[in-house]
Amino acid sequence: MSTDFHRIAREEAPDAVIITSLEGVVQYWSAGAQVMFGYTRAEAIGQFLQNLIVPVDQIDEEARIRQLIATTGSSNHESLRHKKDRSMTYVDVTGKAVRDAQGICEFILFCKKDITLLKVRRDAKLLTARFGNLLESTPDGIVLVNAIGRIVLANSEAERLFGYAARELCGELIECLLPPRYRGAHTGHRSHYQRLPRSREMGAERELFGLRKDGTEFPVEISLSPLETGEGSMVMSAIRDVSARKRIELALQEKNAELKKANLAKDNFLAGMSHELRTPLNAIIGFTGTLLMRLPGPLTGDQDKQLKTIQTSARHLLSLINDLLDLAKIESGKVELASEKIICQHLLGELAETLGPLAICKGLVFRCDVPTTELRVQTDARALRQILINLINNAIKFTEVGEVVISLSERSTGQQHWIDFCVIDSGVGIQSAEQTKLFQAFSQIDSGSTRRFEGTGLGLYLSQKLTGLIGGELHFASQFGSGSTFTLSLQCA
Repeated sequence: MSTDFHRIAREEAPDAVIITSLEGVVQYWSAGAQVMFGYTRAEAIGQFLQNLIVPVDQIDEEARIRQLIATTGSSNHESLRHKKDRSMTYVDVTGKAVRDAQGICEFILFCKKDITLLKVRRDAKLLTARFGNLLESTPDGIVLVNAIGRIVLANSEAERLFGYAARELCGELIECLLPPRYRGAHTGHRSHYQRLPRSREMGAERELFGLRKDGTEFPVEISLSPLETGEGSMVMSAIRDVSARKRIELALQEKNAELKKANLAKDNFLAGMSHELRTPLNAIIGFTGTLLMRLPGPLTGDQDKQLKTIQTSARHLLSLINDLLDLAKIESGKVELASEKIICQHLLGELAETLGPLAICKGLVFRCDVPTTELRVQTDARALRQILINLINNAIKFTEVGEVVISLSERSTGQQHWIDFCVIDSGVGIQSAEQTKLFQAFSQIDSGSTRRFEGTGLGLYLSQKLTGLIGGELHFASQFGSGSTFTLSLQCA
């Protein structure tokens, strides 16, 4: 029995043997072609070769080569081809014209040899000679990847990070360094990057994980840079293990969560203690006032003085408690706002009647300058009143000689109309270096003032918080030794 060597050559050869018409329609598709490109013979025969394995950007070049073969009789070249699964491979292509009895090219015979690993090794040798020392000097893992996603070169730090032996990564797909759940999407990202290459900074995009050879995962940050070499376009990836940093970040997040929980518990406790703390103080103030009015009977001079001391201290303590409770409510998000229309002149008149006597008792001039035209704002009355009380109290407290003026005005900026409440004093003013402390909680402008003026240092902090809640703006201007101006701005109703 004779051996059919022709059949063996056709069907058992590892290379892809393909015969097409002059127009490129597949007439024959060997077993090697099926193994190399993934299409069965039935799928391939009758199809245009360019639709099966030729990248879109090389279709014109494929047509030119067919014409060259038909004209000259043969051709040999390297090219990039894709498989049925859309993965890419480098092939060495030998083409030969098959002519009829008249010498006219009837078919084209292609023999395609997969040279992907051969090309990777050849490129790796050249790139190692050119860039090897430079890549070894970098602290990050460096991987050079070619146009089809194969690792051409990896420095020793990359091999150490991923647990591979020297040169073991050469020729592998870059996806081998990623956990399986990322690989499908990464192939698409890689193809997109090849079409539109650009530099990407370390850690600029989403969180990624690397996969070691032993199957363990670790968090990484990656930077990408396109690199033109004599062996074609490459992508250089710098890879950094951020496991230690992630552990620290996680610990900090857990600690912050604990602190937030503790702070919230504190705020909830303080906010819920309003009645318990205020009720006894109000009783002390009320009964002291009754005694000072001499309703139960006459008082001696010492008794009168002592009761006034009790009343003043209780009021001061109540003010401090109110500040702390207001702060707790704001921080815990328990402040409830009730928007209503407010006539600004009426509100300032009420405040002038309440707070003006405090300024007059210090020998200060107290003025309230308001326009005759009625101005209105739509906001929470309690919050607005509290902000203005804080600002006016501060002006009186920090002014020893001169005046405190409350003014009201209207202005427009573009399509917005604003009402400005200004509190102006001729007090101590604020040094430039101390102005950054103004709106900090529990802070006063300097140590001298802390000793001289009483208070929690919460007034301006609370005022700023309340201003934000009602959608306003709070600004100030001050010159040390010449006084200050605080302006609360709200949009017109």
